[in-house]
Amino acid sequence: MRQRGFTLIEVLVALMVFGLIATAASRAGSQYIGSFERVRDLTLASWLASNQMNEVRLQEDFPPVAENSEEVEYAGRRWRVVTTVSDTDESSMRRIEVVIQAYRGRGDPAQIQSLSGFLRDPEQTL
Repeated sequence: MRQRGFTLIEVLVALMVFGLIATAASRAGSQYIGSFERVRDLTLASWLASNQMNEVRLQEDFPPVAENSEEVEYAGRRWRVVTTVSDTDESSMRRIEVVIQAYRGRGDPAQIQSLSGFLRDPEQTL
């Protein structure tokens, strides 16, 4: 009686096909996780930038020309928020730029988001 089963070649081909499928699935999963992390970072950085812009706008006094940098903890991560208030050609206006940087590992933070806006001095009339 002859035994039935898979030959060594058939087993190797099946393992190769399975390996290719597993590699493709791994790459797809890795790309999905990378995309998710980028979108998450952009969303959090946008919220931080909007919050900082609104804090400057809600100050009682017209902000002086200056640059301020602070580190904040937000959503379980460390961020650097750099706020620059600069002059414009119009003396009753200030340009505000907020730059959000995220710390990744031990190096310097990388810029994730920036937001610019203008603020008019409420004491001066146009």
